Amino acid sequence: MPFAKSHDGCRLFYRLEGPDSAPVLVFSNSLGADHMMWQPQTKRLKKQFRILRYDQRGHGASDVPAGSYTIEQLGQDVLALADHLDIATFSFCGISMGGLTGQWLGVHAAERLDKLVLANTSAQFPPASMWDERMTAVREGGLAAISDAVLGRFLAARFHEANPAIIAQFRNVLENMDPQGYLGCCEALKVADLRQQIASITTPTLVISGKLDESTPPERGDFIAGQIDGARHVVFDAAHLSNVEQAVPFTSALLYHLGVVTEAS
Repeated sequence: MPFAKSHDGCRLFYRLEGPDSAPVLVFSNSLGADHMMWQPQTKRLKKQFRILRYDQRGHGASDVPAGSYTIEQLGQDVLALADHLDIATFSFCGISMGGLTGQWLGVHAAERLDKLVLANTSAQFPPASMWDERMTAVREGGLAAISDAVLGRFLAARFHEANPAIIAQFRNVLENMDPQGYLGCCEALKVADLRQQIASITTPTLVISGKLDESTPPERGDFIAGQIDGARHVVFDAAHLSNVEQAVPFTSALLYHLGVVTEAS
């Protein structure tokens, strides 16, 4: 299995697919998911891009360090992966926690970024009390104690009804996570606040929201797009995982932002 070590020794699992000469596109997962959540986009794009998917620390096959994590660590993980693979610059697409990671990269590592896509995310994830309650539930009952609620926010009820096999896959990933990895990332999201910093982002940015998203509603996307000069904001008829629920329009918007297709396509 392919692994790279981050700056603090955390091993990160990754998959690299596509032509060696193609531009690099990095995908970053949400809290409680893994790199496989990007399968709809990977299948469509891997002939045009060198696609790098990875499991955020504490998730999937990556290491689960003890203690709390920080958004800086999540961002440094991406840079360590790119350095390990001798990737000088890349475009980055992250959703939810992955989108927060992308904001950190936009603020602190602009020289490494070609294009930036921030999906179903926020510059801050209040209230802190919500995270405290969620972490208490996980400590007392494991991930199964919150899986119904999380999956209900991930994808709209109509998607649950029409795609039970996909829901089962997401449930399996979530409930089989190491609770420490989930808790460590919850701590990062609880305290992260990039609201004052993202105005410094100069990378061409696409912001994506879902109109049914209870976790990061469209007004959070409006705020991000309003802070970043030239950012474009699109809203899909989807809940939190818009890349899964609206895979075709999501991928089309991504391709347009990356300059591969015209808007009419």
